[in-house]
Amino acid sequence: MQIKTMAEYLAAGENPEILFWVGCAGSFDDRAKRISKAFSEILTKCGVKFAILGQEESCTGDPARRAGNEFLFQMMAYQNIQILNGYEVKKIVTACPHCFNTLKNEYPELGGNYEVIHHTQLLQELIDQGKIKISDASEFKGKRITYHDSCYLGRANDVYEAPRAVLAALDVDLAEMGRSKKNGMCCGAGGAQMFKEEEHGAERINTNRTKEALETGAEVIIANCPFCTTMLEDGVKSFEKQNEVKVLDIVELLNASV
Repeated sequence: MQIKTMAEYLAAGENPEILFWVGCAGSFDDRAKRISKAFSEILTKCGVKFAILGQEESCTGDPARRAGNEFLFQMMAYQNIQILNGYEVKKIVTACPHCFNTLKNEYPELGGNYEVIHHTQLLQELIDQGKIKISDASEFKGKRITYHDSCYLGRANDVYEAPRAVLAALDVDLAEMGRSKKNGMCCGAGGAQMFKEEEHGAERINTNRTKEALETGAEVIIANCPFCTTMLEDGVKSFEKQNEVKVLDIVELLNASV
């Protein structure tokens, strides 16, 4: 599918309503690209006028800051802010909680002030506005599903209800894990852990978290983050349940139900 860039909108003398910040995973990881595609398809179906930065988008610097490299973070952030401010971007949506947290909470101190929302929040808005029509024939209707709160969306930003409102609109049988919302458990990828060797311990974090998800009896595990999706999928494979239990981003579930 063809998605316009900010540069193309500028050349045409137009402004999009919203910038879709795709993020590193959503741009380069094959699994996460499917999440980016599903979200873009939803926005297109709803008639949302959106753009991406394309080759002008780089990493937010989140992994660098979490790993302690403040100089690299600020260098990357200033470069991104210069580009975003150059296009006079006002509103940003992203499907990555790590990008969401950095753009929303850490860019303002460096001069980057934007309205930043997570894709689950925009999906809830579009459902509430009647722009997303959920099919009565959805294969997920009534299906037992569990939802994993990502740390950077949940505990770091208190976004718990928007994704659950989307799931409620899908009329699924939501089974909460023992640790959810403020007590939600990490998938093992946060804080730049995705990019380093695991620390010693008796059990892998994503295995522990996946065990909780499987104990709910859910047929589908829903995530809201490309890194969580990868970690939970690996966890499901470690239990050899990949033929019985799907791991999907919430927008993939929604896109398959409209």
